[in-house]
Parts: sequence; structure tokens; C-alpha cells
Amino acid sequence: MENGGGGGGDDLRLAFLSPEKDDVAEDEVFSRRFWEETKKLWQIVAPSIISRVASYTMNVITQAFAGHLGDVELAAVSIANSVIVGFNFGLLLGMASALETLCGQAFGAKRYDMLGVYLQRSWIVLLVCCLFLLPLYAFATPILKLLGQPDDVAVLSGVAAVWMIPLHFSFAFQFPLHRFLQSQLKTQVIAWVSFAGLVVNVLTSWVFVSVFDWGIIGACLALDISWCILPVGLYIYSSCGGCPLTWTGFSPEAFTGLWDFFKLSAAAGVMLCLENWYYRILILMTGHLKNAKIAVDALSVCMSINGWEMMIPLAFLAATGVRVANELGAGNGKGAKFATKVSVGHSTVIGLLFCLVVMLLREKVALIFTSSPQVLSEVDSLAYLLAATILLNSIQPVLSGVAVGSGWQAKVAYVNLGCYYLVGVPLGAIMGWVFEFGVMGMWGGMILGGTFVQTVILAIITMRCDWDKEAAKAIERVNTLSIHDDEDLLQ
Repeated sequence: MENGGGGGGDDLRLAFLSPEKDDVAEDEVFSRRFWEETKKLWQIVAPSIISRVASYTMNVITQAFAGHLGDVELAAVSIANSVIVGFNFGLLLGMASALETLCGQAFGAKRYDMLGVYLQRSWIVLLVCCLFLLPLYAFATPILKLLGQPDDVAVLSGVAAVWMIPLHFSFAFQFPLHRFLQSQLKTQVIAWVSFAGLVVNVLTSWVFVSVFDWGIIGACLALDISWCILPVGLYIYSSCGGCPLTWTGFSPEAFTGLWDFFKLSAAAGVMLCLENWYYRILILMTGHLKNAKIAVDALSVCMSINGWEMMIPLAFLAATGVRVANELGAGNGKGAKFATKVSVGHSTVIGLLFCLVVMLLREKVALIFTSSPQVLSEVDSLAYLLAATILLNSIQPVLSGVAVGSGWQAKVAYVNLGCYYLVGVPLGAIMGWVFEFGVMGMWGGMILGGTFVQTVILAIITMRCDWDKEAAKAIERVNTLSIHDDEDLLQ
């Protein structure tokens, strides 16, 4: 009896203890999964931050050298780079992001042969697009005069734009190569090549501008050479043994299925362009306010700070797109969902830290760019909006990365159009001009009506997503665009 009673007591005690053991086991499994996903995520994020900061810095260095030539030269290079090149940059970058979907899903599905074909298709599509965009460079001067730029600035900007045509064509090759390698987690080479491009940019800018005295043409040539190093370096790595499974040489299959490829690329281009142009429109709108000079200067400082910090969320966008695409391509919907949660968590924590820094240093944060008391005071008053923008931008790009990895570009393009241009811009104009809240009202209206609403909608779409269904779609997409007719992935 005692033994029986003792056994019953042991069973009862184990029954009470087993839930705790299960909880501990679940915690250990979660911790292990979280750590493994974190390592995979930062394997992409860290090199992406380095490469993006290096690329951003090359443009800053070119503008700095141009600034030593004169105010007109600085304005010309800045406008040519931000307006003419900036317009094309956003479109081509967005179109190349179609490879994040296709290459990422194909790599996850172990259809390695398709990655090289997708890369070549992207080169073809982007090269054709570059040819159609050439008139923007050829007719930059009349376009800028039409936009209200002074004649001397417009003429010199036109000269700079023509000399930036090699830079324009380098995008068509570099962006696809970047995503081709990124989808395979071969990100270290991207960081090293970007750093090499930055070093070359510093040297060539000094030689061409300061030593040879080639003026604005020298500054543009230095930028061309440094950017052209990027696709050359990435191609040499890819074709000379760096990607033995995914690059097997040029293939005639690259010329098949171009229309379907173009549709996805165009949707991706529109999706990212609508985001890229949004804050450029804010600066243009601010220029029509009363006392616009101080407002534009202060806003430009805030946008510069936001631009530097934005390199981190954009790296998370790229990493999230790759991780989600890899998991969906492998048929692992739950893995894609978990990757999304981990990425949102990391990016949000970093965004909160930068928010805190901006709020604590709001009176000093603009000293890097200006010593004007009026501008410093205006930046101080805008610090709350800058902090809110940084926080939202730590979440929204990750959700955009989910969209890229899942192939939702067309859907998100409509969301961006509605939030940014049908709600955000009109609300900002009303707050800034009608209610006369100035730059704070204009920026606040565009944050609330555009970025915040867009983030909420993307969050709802992501939370309501049927990940198993998305995984099945990814497998179907890989099979549909595959050069083979076998159906291994469905087995």
C-alpha cells in the first residue's frame, strides 16, 4: 500500500512538474531558434550597413569636393545627384529588388541554376530601362529650368548630369549583382567591394579636382569610376569561382520570360520609388513656406540625420527580404513568419535607441552641419518629429522587406500610392499652408497621414498573412519561371 501510495504521489508530483519542464524546454527551443535566426539576419545586416554607408558617403565626398570649387558648383552637383540621378536611382534600385524575391525563393528551394538566369534577366530589363531614361540626362538643363532653378545652376547641373551617365548605367549591373549575392548570404564581398569603391572615390576626387584641376567634370568622373568599380568587383567574384552553383555562365534562357520578369520588376520599382520620392517632395513643399530658407535648412539637416540612420533600417529591409524569401522558397512558412518577428524586434530596438539619442541631444544634434543659431533653434523644435520618423522608419522598412521577400510588390505599390500621395501629401499641405503650422505641420501631417498609416496597413497585412499559402505560392513561382519542367519542389 505504501509503495502504491508513494507511486501515486510521485505520479501526481510529476504531473504538476511536467508543465514547468515543458515551459523550460519551450523556452530553450525558442532561445535557440531566436539566436540562430539572429545570426542569419546579422550576417546580411552588418555587411549591408557597411556597403550602404560607403555608397552614401561617396556622394557626400563628391559634393564636398564640389563645394570647394564654389557655391554654384556645389548646387549643380547636389541637384544633378539628388534630382536627376536620384530619380533614376530609386526606380532602378526598386526594379532590381525583384531579384530579392526571385533569387531568394529560388535559393531557398535549392534551384541554384535559376539564380544566374534571373541575374541576366534583370541586367537586360534594367539596361533597357536605363536607355529609356537617358533623355533625363541629355535634357537636364531645360528640365531644371522648368522646375525653377536659376539659369547658371541649371546649365552647370546639365553638364554634371551628362558626365554622370556612366554612373547611371553602372546601376543596371551593380544592383542586380548586389541582390544576386545577397540572396545567397555572400554579403562579405559586397562590403569589401563597397569599401574599395569608397577609397577609390576619395583618391580620384582629390587627384581629379585638387591636383588636375578638372573642376566639376573631375568630381563627376571620380564618382563614375568609384561606382563602376562596384559591379566590376562583384562580377569578377561571381564569375571567377565565388558562386560555382549559381553562376554557370551566360545563358540564352535569360531572354525568355522577360515580360513576367519585367512586370514584377516594374511593380517593385514603383513600390520603392513612391517611398524614395516622398521626403524629396516634403523639401520642395517646404521651399514655398514663409521664411523658407531657415525652414529648408533645418529640414535638410533633419533629413541628413535621418538619411544616415536610414541606412540601418534599409539593411534590415534587405535582410528581411532575403530571409523571408529563403524560407518561403524552402516551403517553410512558419520559418518566414519567425524571421519577420525577429527582424522587426531587432530593428525596433535600434530605432528606439536612436530616438533616445535624438531626444537627449536635440539641442546639439545639428552642430555637425551648421552653427547658425536660427537653424539650430528650428532643428531643436523639429527633433520630436525627427525622433518619430526614425522610430516609424525602424518598423516600416522591415515590413516592406517582408513584402519584397513574399512578392507583394504590386499590392504594396497601391498602399504606398494611397498613403503617401492621396493622404500624406494633402494632409501635410493642409497642416502647413492652410492651418499655417509651417514646416512642423507639413512634416507632421506627412508622417501621420503617410508613414504611420502605411506602417499600420503593412502590419495588418503581415499579421493576417497565411504563411503556408505564401510558401506554396513561392514554390509555384519558382517552378513557373524555372528553365526546367521537372516538379521536384512539389514532392
